[in-house]
Amino acid sequence: MKKYLAELIGTFSLVLFGCGSAVIAGMSSTGPSGIGLLGISIAFGFAVVAMAYAIGGISGCHVNPAVTIGVLAAGKMEMKDAVGYIVAQCLGAILGAAVLYLVVIGRPGFQMGEWALGSNGWGEGYLGGYNTMSAFVTEAVMTFLFLFVILAVTSKFGNGTMAGLAIGVTLMLIHLVAIPVTGTSVNPARSLGPALFAGGKALMQLWLFIVAPIVGALVAAVVWKFGFEKE
Repeated sequence: MKKYLAELIGTFSLVLFGCGSAVIAGMSSTGPSGIGLLGISIAFGFAVVAMAYAIGGISGCHVNPAVTIGVLAAGKMEMKDAVGYIVAQCLGAILGAAVLYLVVIGRPGFQMGEWALGSNGWGEGYLGGYNTMSAFVTEAVMTFLFLFVILAVTSKFGNGTMAGLAIGVTLMLIHLVAIPVTGTSVNPARSLGPALFAGGKALMQLWLFIVAPIVGALVAAVVWKFGFEKE
């Protein structure tokens, strides 16, 4: 249970710090403001760095169902643990979004608009207005790169003491590119939490932020397993 509780707390923190930085300090309905795109990207990246060093030794700090599925496909964990991780991650993301909601409704004049609470999305009215293909390709490719880095730095080829920093920096770089396109998910749980509270288009578009990251993660697992790990 320690592993599952660690994943719950880790994902809770990721959503609260990352989406909170966007909603409270850095993102308007039309684009970055306040701390801006760079600040939001740093918040997501540093949230993962902090949790990696806090719970990495307990659960590996997946805090992301796509990462868990990729690690499972790469043969580095068992199915029963993977199911427990994913349930804990989704619960953590929902709790993180719930706390964020309780905070932001205290702001004078607050209204729950489309894609509220840092929800992911695409299309007309969402940040850059990119289409479905752009959104899917972005999420799949960025998740592929994210999981590839995770598998590499935690392998015999990587530097384990620097793994948390490398993973966090990679997530920061991903956000710098993908925020204008989709708000950056690469994490189905991170998308699920805010979408459940925002409803509307955020909930309707949630499918892409489940499917695309899983596709990217599975491809990364196959590439790593047969292209690098196999003798």
